[in-house]
Amino acid sequence: MSRPSIYRLTAIGAMLLLSMSVAPAQTPSPEAMSAARSLIMTLKLSEQYKALLPGILLGLKPTLTQDRPEIERDYEAMLPRIADAYKPYYDALVDGVAGVYASNFSIENMRELEAFYRRPVGQKLLEKSQAVAEQTRQVTEEATRKATEELRASLTQMLREKGHKL
Repeated sequence: MSRPSIYRLTAIGAMLLLSMSVAPAQTPSPEAMSAARSLIMTLKLSEQYKALLPGILLGLKPTLTQDRPEIERDYEAMLPRIADAYKPYYDALVDGVAGVYASNFSIENMRELEAFYRRPVGQKLLEKSQAVAEQTRQVTEEATRKATEELRASLTQMLREKGHKL
């Protein structure tokens, strides 16, 4: 599993834990929860949550199968049945994240967001967001690296001018 995937899984897990462990000041209304679930579907977050299962199973495999071929065969054979066992966790994840959205946005806000993300430009943003985030990270790292080098050189020179030996 790639590092961005691990970070994404960690962030999603943290959001779920926070949404379940921190009691909101007020429980969102059923209408707010419905709007939030609809937004989650439009944002395709539910697809991402379903995609977590293979990563979970891949992480569990070495521990459970202990590199023993006979256990690995049985493990692989059981995987189709595991989707049913994951469903309550998936549902809790969707509900937890819906609660986060419903607690932070009004119903009208969520409907406006959903309307935006249903439009072609919103769909394009969803499609490109990971690539844009990665490119942005790279640009930021490069700019930070250059700034650090130049600032270090300037500060070193200024300190030397003050008589410090560096």
